[in-house]
Amino acid sequence: MLDTAKNVLTRHQKATGPLSFATYMQLCLSHPVHGYYMNPSNPVFGTRGDFTTSPEISQVFGEVVRQFPPVRDKLDSVHLVETSPAMCDLQCTTLETAWPHDRVQFAWHDALDQVNRRDDRFTMLVAHEFFDALPVHVIEKTVQGWHEVLIALANDSSIRYTHPSSAASTVLVPPTSTPRFTTSGPASSPSAPLQPLSPRWTRVLSPTPTASSTLLGHASSRFASLPIGARVEVSGASIKLARQIAELLAPASAAGSEDGGSGCALVVDYGAEKAVGNSLRGFKDHAIVDVLHRPGECDVTANVDFALLKEVVSDLVTPHGTLSQGTFLTEVGVQLRADRLIKAASTQERKSGIAECVNRLVDPLGMGGQYAVLGITGTPKGEAVWPFLPVHNGSK
Repeated sequence: MLDTAKNVLTRHQKATGPLSFATYMQLCLSHPVHGYYMNPSNPVFGTRGDFTTSPEISQVFGEVVRQFPPVRDKLDSVHLVETSPAMCDLQCTTLETAWPHDRVQFAWHDALDQVNRRDDRFTMLVAHEFFDALPVHVIEKTVQGWHEVLIALANDSSIRYTHPSSAASTVLVPPTSTPRFTTSGPASSPSAPLQPLSPRWTRVLSPTPTASSTLLGHASSRFASLPIGARVEVSGASIKLARQIAELLAPASAAGSEDGGSGCALVVDYGAEKAVGNSLRGFKDHAIVDVLHRPGECDVTANVDFALLKEVVSDLVTPHGTLSQGTFLTEVGVQLRADRLIKAASTQERKSGIAECVNRLVDPLGMGGQYAVLGITGTPKGEAVWPFLPVHNGSK
């Protein structure tokens, strides 16, 4: 029998019981053979792939993003954190043609903690559509505490777990998220039947709080005031990575070093300064699909809770923003750069194409509003940094 990610997930569930959504995401995206990003047969990006990112839409995105911060020191090395060999090969090929390696040293790493802190260097870090792909746990608040929403085989009669609360589908769920699911009974009812979301998989609720749900339920003080039945997606991996970023960029005094150092970062992703409970979805052929659709063949992603990222890093570094992507790009001069390219374009078709792509990036009803930008610096607390100025505090 031909092995697939679906078969791997089925065997895993039969051996260990229902899976957390974090385990599901990890296997679907990063399984060494069948993971979506690990399998070179998945085109992933561009018109032939499953989605298109901002840098592919227009060169202007990268050109203006580098304006933060306004530092002009010589760039001597670039470190890329990437777990997929297929993605590493693509990145290397792209960089070889765009940036001669004899001028800048390039290095690839499997994890951020492999990048050594350099106290004699100013570090600039960019995380673009990075946090949304990190595994999330889905947890639900009950009278007994935080329980975990898990994935089970829909036709497995041995599963005695109950369904997540139907009340949770009305709490913290954005109106444009993936389709909701319903249940015929509350989470406290042991007789609540399993309601399949696909021919193979269904969501169930852990009978008792799990170690992950208990820990992540206290990840933010904001969660304490949520009502019974509230459901949130929380990424322990994001908390860990955000903390590592802060330690990498923190001023020497905060990092426990006697030398210089410090740095800055830009985090660009879809999400907002709030937690949500039903943003998990898949992407296939440039369309949103159910998170359980064709495991290993689709991208799986979740909205980023930027408020949680800020809480995690704020004792070591200074977070700025968030701003909407449209506001951020406008402030750093996207229209000025676009106007120059339009003026230099040789055909009307090219001119129109440039304008259309830039408008797509800043459209408040599209990417300009769906994506948020968080700045991080080692500057003193309370010191505003352009373009994250107080006038934009309402642009989240």
